[in-house]
Amino acid sequence: MQRRDFIQLSGLGIGSLLTAGIPIVGYSVSPEYLRDLSTGEMGIDTAAKKKLADVALNTAKSKGATYADVRIGRYLNQFMFTREKQVQNIVNAESFGVGVRVIANGTWGFAATSDVTPDGIAKCANTAVAIAKANAKLQKEPVQLAPQKGVGDVTWKTPIKKNAFEIPVQEKIDLLMNVNGEAMKNGAAFVTSNLFFVNEQKYFASTDGSYIDQDVHRIWPTFTISAVDRASGKFKTRDALSSPMGMGFEYLDGLATEKIKAPNGLVGYRYSYDMVEDATLGAKQAKEKLTAKSVQPGKYDLVLDPNHLGLTIHESVGHPTELDRVLGYEANYAGTSFATLDKWKSKNFNYGSKLVNIVADKTQPYTLGAVGYDDEGVPGKEWNLIKEGILVDYQAIRDQAAILGQTESDGCCYADNWDSVQFQRMPNVSLQPGSEKRSVFDMIKGVEKGIYIIGRGSYSIDQQRYNFQFGGQLFYEIKNGELVGMLDDVAYQSNTQEFWNSCTQLCDQDDYRTFGSFFDGKGQPSQVSAVSHGSATTRFNGVNVINTGRKI
Repeated sequence: MQRRDFIQLSGLGIGSLLTAGIPIVGYSVSPEYLRDLSTGEMGIDTAAKKKLADVALNTAKSKGATYADVRIGRYLNQFMFTREKQVQNIVNAESFGVGVRVIANGTWGFAATSDVTPDGIAKCANTAVAIAKANAKLQKEPVQLAPQKGVGDVTWKTPIKKNAFEIPVQEKIDLLMNVNGEAMKNGAAFVTSNLFFVNEQKYFASTDGSYIDQDVHRIWPTFTISAVDRASGKFKTRDALSSPMGMGFEYLDGLATEKIKAPNGLVGYRYSYDMVEDATLGAKQAKEKLTAKSVQPGKYDLVLDPNHLGLTIHESVGHPTELDRVLGYEANYAGTSFATLDKWKSKNFNYGSKLVNIVADKTQPYTLGAVGYDDEGVPGKEWNLIKEGILVDYQAIRDQAAILGQTESDGCCYADNWDSVQFQRMPNVSLQPGSEKRSVFDMIKGVEKGIYIIGRGSYSIDQQRYNFQFGGQLFYEIKNGELVGMLDDVAYQSNTQEFWNSCTQLCDQDDYRTFGSFFDGKGQPSQVSAVSHGSATTRFNGVNVINTGRKI
């Protein structure tokens, strides 16, 4: 796709459900900053961005700021929506501007502008300082930042092989039409398919001495297939088993091939995804679900595929270890956390069994959370949240670290656009695979009465991220170590501590895969972020399973 076409299409329909948060913003840029001199593309070259950043930093300091950072951001989004033989919508959006954050009189202030000129940025910095000084009248304790040494001039890029924004629109639409066509040939009554591409071009500078230029890419192919029994009117669906990734278009064209075989014809994808193959199998499985046996409620051993377990990790570990939720700062948006500071301070709170080792990280290649530096200029790192079942840490940023008695940020601060203030967001949160060699087939052989669950489904969890219920896409009954057929109407109920303490087996690194969330919401005003959750297939014993199809 050429940039000229991208701009011409940028006003096309924003009516699709998932595009509500996508800005289309006009902006003003001085002529000398309008074009990247190294590439000829519209934008700003690195030297010009540094010059503009210094305007913000110097203005803020001259007005009394003791700390300042500036983010110059260009955000590109391309979303495609199809149904059967029709293209329903193509959304192209470009947003460009500057956000300035300062500390003055011990208090945060933030302002943003789409006027990307020296005068516009100076005014923005001046406003940020004025806001901080006004806020200081209400501040009880001064902001305390964890120290962060400046890194100088550095760059970081998602290691893509093919820039998705440079692939012709027609090629992408042809892929979706092929997906839809193969699904219909194999039994689908209805099918919708979508492609989501995101590119964040972010320049960060701070009074600590950092000038960081980053180019972040993300991709998410997905679909929903419906099969219908015309006689009864009954229908069943099967969603894509893809995972959003921090990759380029190579995720879809086979340049990063690595597939993992799983039972019953299912295929796991680690670093590549065959969308047509998944849709073909998905249509057959949606039809099979129409005649699947309804589950008998009771206690089962669950074998959970990574594409399913990722969501459970996200809700029951990722969110409750966000420090702002623990402290009650996020009570108005999806609740607080049961994993309170007293449990962490005890150093023996039993979050799960000894097999449960969960890490947070911002470095794992190809994941949604992978960056070189966060939006405070802190280098990405990996750290333990749960070690051998014990809660050992949280997710903290620069102005939170002191609360835990720590001297450095975890590097998980993020803003979803230049006009959004950065705050603590979930990094990748992943369950480490087992050390013993074990395949999914090996695990199933050891289960007498169980259910093998694949894919994310409906879910519910309470405000403290403790009591929950999770469904899925596909359910297979396990009897005496064998898969004996598909089940339907399955959901499991537990609480976070009971569930993770029922973890008894993990497959090894060869089965490790990631699940991802492209639109994780948080904050007021709301922001979205993208995050991955890795695991190998994992067994949980004696979990309560209910039948969701029974009428009371």
